[in-house]
Amino acid sequence: MMRSLYAKFAAVTIGIMFLSGVIAFFISNTYYQYSLKPQNDEKNTIIALDMAAFIENNQEIAITDYLTNMADIGYQLYLVDNNGEEQLFGSAFRENNLTNAEIQKVLDGDIFHGMVHFPRKTFVTGFFANELKNSIGVPITYQGESYALFIRPDIKLLFNEMHLLFGVLFALTIILSILFVLLSTNYLVKPISRLSTATKQLAKGNFQVNTIQTKRKDELGELSTSFSQMAEQIEKNDRLRKEFVSNISHDIQSPLSNIKGYTNLLSDKGISEEEKNQYTSIINEEISRLSIMTDQLLLLSSLDQNQHIVKKKHFNISSQLKSLLTSYQWLVQEKEIMLSYTLPDLEIDADPSLLNTVWDNLLSNALKYNQPGGSIDIQLTYTGEHCSISFADTGIGISQEEAERIFDRFYRADASRTRSVKGTGLGLSIVATIVELHGGTVSVQANEAAGTTFTVKLPLKEN
Repeated sequence: MMRSLYAKFAAVTIGIMFLSGVIAFFISNTYYQYSLKPQNDEKNTIIALDMAAFIENNQEIAITDYLTNMADIGYQLYLVDNNGEEQLFGSAFRENNLTNAEIQKVLDGDIFHGMVHFPRKTFVTGFFANELKNSIGVPITYQGESYALFIRPDIKLLFNEMHLLFGVLFALTIILSILFVLLSTNYLVKPISRLSTATKQLAKGNFQVNTIQTKRKDELGELSTSFSQMAEQIEKNDRLRKEFVSNISHDIQSPLSNIKGYTNLLSDKGISEEEKNQYTSIINEEISRLSIMTDQLLLLSSLDQNQHIVKKKHFNISSQLKSLLTSYQWLVQEKEIMLSYTLPDLEIDADPSLLNTVWDNLLSNALKYNQPGGSIDIQLTYTGEHCSISFADTGIGISQEEAERIFDRFYRADASRTRSVKGTGLGLSIVATIVELHGGTVSVQANEAAGTTFTVKLPLKEN
């Protein structure tokens, strides 16, 4: 069974704490061995020499009383004379491991630096080693006799109350650290667990993933917000896809039904030649309608799958637009549309074939949804950075709500407003996709009562 992220995160964090503690201990121990231990030896040597000087300068005092007082202050003391008689003041040493040669050297006048020369140990540093070898030895002359005095601080006495407090503090630090790690891990991992649950719900088609809502402002909060937005977009795309499938199914079924019906009528031997020609013409129109729909779907698919479909060339966009207007002149006259345009010469770098599709869709829509006797105005303007091409008509117009979705691939305007006009609902999706591939934008100015204006804005310089 796969371990949970919570368990992994907690284990890794606690492991890091433990490893950091071990590394810190080794570093501290090394620092003690090379820096603090020599300082400790020097400091205690000065104290031992001060004791010896006090005793030698005050021969009238009892040496045992003085050393007893010093032991009470916080020292462990070991006194030995030339005859090998030993006296211990203060707490006993855990190990009396001084050699006779080392003691004799002190009796002869040398100073014993046991602290600085104490063997290096990893887990029990010299500071805590309660051994005679870990002491300072100095010579003393008292009332004509030679003595060797060995001293070291009584760690147990000095830290009798504090060591318990430090132990409790250390234990509490470890316990609280682990507790806070577990709590913080839960705080960090919980949103990820919610995201995992939401992902599973999303995979099952449940787009209402409210469980991942959070007020966090960090990266996980941004991830949760992005996931919610993604879920909303997927839900929207799914809804639009269903609408699209429904609309396309209807649009395909309608011409197929007409083709089938008129084909059956053509099989009737009693129909006249005029009726036969009429039925054949209707069948051809429906076939053309299906062909246009198929071509548009294929074009959208190509634009989606291949970003390199754009083949830019240097051409005159004004000439392209004028050529397109010429090809539609017959329809303009037939619908008695007043066409006006302002198209100054402009050379651009773009895909002429794809842009021609854009102008063709916008112009055909302006004609298709216009009123008989209406008008169409086409304007081309440009600056050093970009050019704008607008198509303004006096057609049936669209509502503001429709304008916000009109470029959605799977969206079609209200059928009740366009029932007299046949279309696939894909043309403006194609327009938006092609313009976007050119690095431009397309917008619509909607007026439900006074026509529509589409504006395409294209960059004239490469970014």
